[in-house]
Amino acid sequence: MPLPETDLDARLQAILRAFEGVEAPLLEILHAVQLEFGHVPEGAQRQIAEALNLSRAEVHGVVSFYHDFRTEVGGRHDLKICRAEACQSMGGEALARQAREALGIDFGETAADGSVSLGSVYCLGLCACAPAAMLDGTPVGRLDGPQLEALISETRR
Repeated sequence: MPLPETDLDARLQAILRAFEGVEAPLLEILHAVQLEFGHVPEGAQRQIAEALNLSRAEVHGVVSFYHDFRTEVGGRHDLKICRAEACQSMGGEALARQAREALGIDFGETAADGSVSLGSVYCLGLCACAPAAMLDGTPVGRLDGPQLEALISETRR
């Protein structure tokens, strides 16, 4: 459900004021907006662009480039599966399939009950411990099927 425009405006203006005078604050502002709202709403992107004298395309480009930014509200939990080559070579694609099937959603989607969002990342820096995943910011290496089932169970609590 979208936020009322006035609520979005007031909260966003407070964030923008907090970064006045900061050099090149776009990423910091986007992180603050996502922390505040759980995502970076389209209306916020427009206002951020205006405040920083950037085009909407520039702000949208940053939001869409970095996988940690979302344009829609995510789930209560965030499960990311590493899909980089090292993890693929160690069975990561089978785990990716298992996660999609168990959750009934695809990458970039959120479960209908809002419990979890499933994402893919292309390197968690755990190549020596492949395959890897991350649940709510906590990395898990040497992941196998039963461990993935346990992570998924955690998202349902």
